[in-house]
Amino acid sequence: MKLKIGIDGKTYEVEVEVAEEDHPVHAAHPAPVQRPAAALAPPAMQSAAAPQPIAPSANEGKVCRSPMVGLVTKVLVRVGQTVTANEPLVVLEAMKMESNITSPFDGRIARINAKPGDAVQVGQVLAELE
Repeated sequence: MKLKIGIDGKTYEVEVEVAEEDHPVHAAHPAPVQRPAAALAPPAMQSAAAPQPIAPSANEGKVCRSPMVGLVTKVLVRVGQTVTANEPLVVLEAMKMESNITSPFDGRIARINAKPGDAVQVGQVLAELE
């Protein structure tokens, strides 16, 4: 069977064989392929410095952090707004899905540290509450 696949904007045609029912292929847990770390990252990222660790906030108990790497698509609150626990504050897009990031507790928005279009890392402070 021939298939076409696309990688980095290039199209490749590959030929694959379908395993017969008499000889099933057991590939539930294939052995990992060992590759140097540089080979795993795209060329543009190979020269980039490693991300810096997220610094603790001055008042760690009053922040809302990003639970995932993503892109901020919406900020749903403004500074001075009163929010309740589990109220959506920010919408993040990750892997083509949108996720509401909610307030961890009742409070008032003291500072918003993200805006639409910002790329955020795990643990990055999105908003500070008081």
